[in-house]
Amino acid sequence: MRKFPALLASLMLAMGLASTGSADSAEPVKPIHFGAIGWESGALTTEILRHIVEHGFGYPTDTLPGSTVSMEVALARNDLQVIAEEWAGRSPAWVKAEQAGQVFALGDTVKNAEEGWWVPAYVIKGDPARGLKPLAPTLRSVEDLKDYPQVFRDPEMPDKGRFLNSPSGWTSETVNSQKLKAYGLDGLYNNFRSGSGAALDAEINSAIRRGQPVLFYYWSPTPLIGRYDLVRLQEPAFNAAAWATLTDAKNPDPKGSQSLPAKLSIGVSKAFRDSYPDLVAVFEKVDLPIDRLNKALAEMSDKRQKPTDAAIAFLRANPDVWKPWLPADAASKVEASL
Repeated sequence: MRKFPALLASLMLAMGLASTGSADSAEPVKPIHFGAIGWESGALTTEILRHIVEHGFGYPTDTLPGSTVSMEVALARNDLQVIAEEWAGRSPAWVKAEQAGQVFALGDTVKNAEEGWWVPAYVIKGDPARGLKPLAPTLRSVEDLKDYPQVFRDPEMPDKGRFLNSPSGWTSETVNSQKLKAYGLDGLYNNFRSGSGAALDAEINSAIRRGQPVLFYYWSPTPLIGRYDLVRLQEPAFNAAAWATLTDAKNPDPKGSQSLPAKLSIGVSKAFRDSYPDLVAVFEKVDLPIDRLNKALAEMSDKRQKPTDAAIAFLRANPDVWKPWLPADAASKVEASL
């Protein structure tokens, strides 16, 4: 009878070795690479989608950093598989890759998004409660900025105004730089490029808290647009031919135009679209109500939450938003993970 435990132990050891060998030889599952987006709404959307992909469908994910254009190029090469907030059609890199069938824009994820040039309302109307007088009472459009460079005086270049542009590497930085030329403002305003999205936010917030005039590029959905009383300056109506001159940094004669109407989508590579039809079906249904998204972004900013924590809070608070995107079994798994 003493032989049976020894035999059982030998069998178990043999099975364990076989199992270990099988695990070692099995090819590890490659993660789905998401672009690590630097702005708040993109970072939050990335983590919402990653949580759904990992917990609802069991696929591993990670993030890889890069500028807007470099991420679009990486997507075309399938070095990245997903860009969670893609302003599709804005950069030549995206347009070229889309025309070649290398990338695809899925869904219409945030409706009523916008971008443009903004000033605080108190610059135009004043703010009696804060003792602020109107400094640019006739400012309505980008053309009117020619009358007010000294209102937005650049402390480092006192003979010019300061325009707060996007960080270098963003598609919007190229567009805004070309717009300054197209509107005849490049000689009147210093084209100040922030080092990061956080640095741009810090400078805008600081100016508004102090009641100082500030001229800046911005977009929504964002907590900042919902937090302050801002005025978006009027621009010429959108013109496709003019827009092409604004997205080309080398064009010597850019023409003025409002930016391409915003359509936010989820950018994916061709290989991703072909390999993950279950996730493609989900991504095509993603619809983030802008009011709830702005609220979540404001909370993320005010509480200094990490995007991963803010994503979980959003999923917990808004099951009616995301459950319709998913099959019932996947929705149940995501709900259980929260």
